[in-house]
Order: sequence, then C-alpha cells, then structure tokens
Amino acid sequence: MNEAHQTLREAVAAGSIAGVVAAATDARGSIDEFAAGRRSLPDGAAMGMDTVFRIASMTKAITATAAMQLVEQGLLSLDAPAGDTVPALGAIQVLDGFDADGTPRLRPPRAPVTLRQLLTHTAGFGYETWNPALGAYAKARNVPPARTGKLAALAMPLAFDPGTAWQYGINIDWAGRMVEAASGLDLETYFRRHVCGPLGMDDTSFLVSPSMEARLATVYARDGAALTPVTASINAPREFFNGGGGLYSTPRDYLRFLRMMLGGGSLDGVRVLRAETVALMGQNHIGALEVQPMVSAMPALSNTFEAFPGMVKKWGLSFLINTADNPGGRKAGSLAWAGLNNT
Repeated sequence: MNEAHQTLREAVAAGSIAGVVAAATDARGSIDEFAAGRRSLPDGAAMGMDTVFRIASMTKAITATAAMQLVEQGLLSLDAPAGDTVPALGAIQVLDGFDADGTPRLRPPRAPVTLRQLLTHTAGFGYETWNPALGAYAKARNVPPARTGKLAALAMPLAFDPGTAWQYGINIDWAGRMVEAASGLDLETYFRRHVCGPLGMDDTSFLVSPSMEARLATVYARDGAALTPVTASINAPREFFNGGGGLYSTPRDYLRFLRMMLGGGSLDGVRVLRAETVALMGQNHIGALEVQPMVSAMPALSNTFEAFPGMVKKWGLSFLINTADNPGGRKAGSLAWAGLNNT
C-alpha cells in the first residue's frame, strides 16, 4: 500500500490533481484508507473519507440494486418488454441515419427493449459523448443532456436494435424510471428507504444537504498543465433523478455499498438483496457480445477509454467483468465500474 500512497502523494505534489482519496475493503471491513491534497484549490479543507464527490456513473450500480430488489419482489421482470412498465420505452425508435438535409431517419426496433438489456447496455441506447451520430441527433432535435434532470433528455433514439450490440449509454437512466414506475416512489425516496438508508449511507443522495455541501470536492478540468474548476450547480430543479449518474457520495459510504455486495447482499445484519441475486448480478448477461472501447466524440468531456485493453470483457447487472487475470492482481470474474469525474 505504501507504494500506492507515495504515487498519489506525488500526483498531488505535481499539481496533476487537487486531491485524492483511495480506499480498499473486504466483506468484513476497511483494509486501507488514504487521502492527500485538498477538496478545492488553493486552500480548501483536506481530502478525507467523508469528502463528498459527484460519483457520476458509480450511481448505476445502486440503481441496478434497486431494480433487482423489485425483480425479487416480482414487480419488475428482466425479460418482459420494458414498455409494459414505462410506456415511453415501448415507443422508442432506432436512428437509421440522416437525410441529406440532416433530418434524422427513424424506424421501429426489431424487438422490444428489456430491463436486462438496459442493465447490460445492450438495449441500443448510447451517450453522445462517445457516439457522434447520437450527438448529431441531440443537436438536430435540441435534446438536453441527462445530467440536466429534464425528461426531454431521455427522448433519444436507439443506436441499434435491442440485444444486438453493447454500447454504453443512458440505459440505467431508463432503468431508474422503471424503478420509479414499479415502486411508486421517486428514485431519491426509493434509495433512502430501501438501499442507502438501510445500509447507513447517510451521505449518498441526489440532493446535497448543508453538511454534504460543506464537504463537497470541486470538479476540475485539465487545461494544459493547469486545473480549471468546473462550475456545477447543486439541488437545481429537476424533473427526474437520473439513475445513470446523479448521485453524490463519500468514499466511506460507497465502501459500505461494496461491502454489502461482497457480503452477498447483507451488511451489519441488514439484508438488501438475496445472495442468489448478487451472484446473478455478477454473471455474464451479454452472451457472445463483448464490451467495446469507448471512442470519445467529445474530448472536452472524456478521453477515449478502454478497460483492460486486449482482454475480452463482459457485462453483468450492471458491472464490467474482466474475463482474465490482470497482472495488477484483479482476478478473472471481478466486477468493476467507474464515474466520469475520475471516481
């Protein structure tokens, strides 16, 4: 661990990052916790395990947990048409190119979207960050980004027919809408009652309390060698909570979530998921399809990204699965994912 700590200290000292928190856990408890640097430059409070981060797509695993709770209860089905639960999903069409004047061409999908496909990013939805055709569609139809919390952000077509390919996208935002429809609760309330609350994740929320705001880390973009703060509002009015990327959380809270998964769905005597459900979530659910590199169409937002280059990758409900041992120590069959803000 000391070598890793030193590497992170050096990154902060070099000005590559403002601050960092790194931690490791097993099912029983914390193995290592380390923090360096500051929550904001130049003289913000020190980073720590209670620092609040915008965890972006690390939200997806918590939304998937909520969905699988409802699958356990028979309120959602992995393979029934998702449009049975959220009618708008039954009306989704496939982007089939553009006319000469730039008008999008749309057609009906050859099969209905399912929850399993949404949780595995095989439903056909994408992100314009990595799909230029969807970016062109969003521009042509003036579709806002999902992070705005506007329902119009979900009015995007499929990039391909459901079940025929893997592409990272707004799938889990739609899965969150299914959780809301099946439970009768908005996603913030559902998480508080059924996931974050029972797990003691008191600093994990779509809404930032005064206590959380006091510990919030600033997001920075790299402008050459300089770090430039990214202005982002909190608690702005929204029409839905985006289950694909809207949560704030702390390292301490998120490790409690991971310990629940490592513990087969249970933590400190509180059961959130059945053990067999957790095992199911860790299996390959995309068959012969493979996770593809995410080639950036918006370099200001994201670099091109490929986890474990050269290795076949699969997807569970909803985690990346590496299929071979990694030289760094990650064993074949391990689960992972991350967030756009380098969480």
